[in-house]
Amino acid sequence: MKLINQIKAKLKAKKRKALEKRFKKQTKHFALDKYLSKAGFSVQSHLLSRGLFKAGLVINLIISIYLLLFFATKQGYTLPYIILILFVVWTLAFFLFLALIWVGFYLFLDLRIFKRKLSMEEVLPDFLFLTATNIRSGMTADKALWFAVRPRFGVLAKEIETVAKEVMSGVELTDSLEMFADKYESDILKRSINLLVEGIKSGGEIGDLLNRIAANIQESRIMRKEMAADVTTYVIFITFAAVVAAPVLLALSSQLIMIIGSIVSKVDVPASGNMMFAITGISVTPGDFRIFAFTSLSITAFFSSIIVATIKKGTIKEGIKYIPLFMIVSILFFLIASAFLGSILGGMFL
Repeated sequence: MKLINQIKAKLKAKKRKALEKRFKKQTKHFALDKYLSKAGFSVQSHLLSRGLFKAGLVINLIISIYLLLFFATKQGYTLPYIILILFVVWTLAFFLFLALIWVGFYLFLDLRIFKRKLSMEEVLPDFLFLTATNIRSGMTADKALWFAVRPRFGVLAKEIETVAKEVMSGVELTDSLEMFADKYESDILKRSINLLVEGIKSGGEIGDLLNRIAANIQESRIMRKEMAADVTTYVIFITFAAVVAAPVLLALSSQLIMIIGSIVSKVDVPASGNMMFAITGISVTPGDFRIFAFTSLSITAFFSSIIVATIKKGTIKEGIKYIPLFMIVSILFFLIASAFLGSILGGMFL
């Protein structure tokens, strides 16, 4: 009897471990599916994983073919050395490329979710006003939400349509609304839905409640715009320093290096043991300084765009769209200032 109980216990333990592994696997796919749903994609997670894995394989294969042709035909390396390089590419480099692809994809999804959240918050007050009007005309809460949907509401309209379909299939309206609010990391949306759910459960006047919620959202939006207008001076100063002042100063430094190098090359000092110093060529070449200038301007533009977005919008994600603009404009200013200063100072010293 004890032996039978031990066998049953072992079988239960094995089944439990198998279920735990299966649950963990499903949980990973479920988390990715949920993330894709937030971003508005209907693709399945396992198909997406296969696609990204194949993309990593294709990139690695292209690099391998290029390295094989480069080392074998142009450089003339031996076969063992080429095999070693390909082994490194297909071990370390492949996993690195795959990790970079996943990181880039998640960043893309995160930005898309953020934009969807902003577009939803933008039209939320108008939607709540329409819903309140429908409720006052005698509609129930679910019908009022459904008939308030307009094509111009975009993401919010699709989400409300999903809520209506779930309610028609037998899900409680309050539960469906709470699931909808939990999909997005929006304090405004969650607060509005929570108040609406509490109003439905308590049986109060939902129309007046929705009007107050919409009015509060609009007031808070106006306050944020006023706060952003108050710090416009700081935004202008940071933008001018990163986009105009820094490129011009670096361009001036670049011209000074060229002028000093030209002067030093023309100075002819005879060698003498009594000299306390020696005039030699400068160690920083114009080409090296140009590389430093491009790197410095890119880093400065990156952080200044993030600071400007944080000051104006209150979130770093809003600064991502400013990064390419700041970098391109600052580098263009550097090139224009270098050409202008070179034409002025070149005739005087060079």
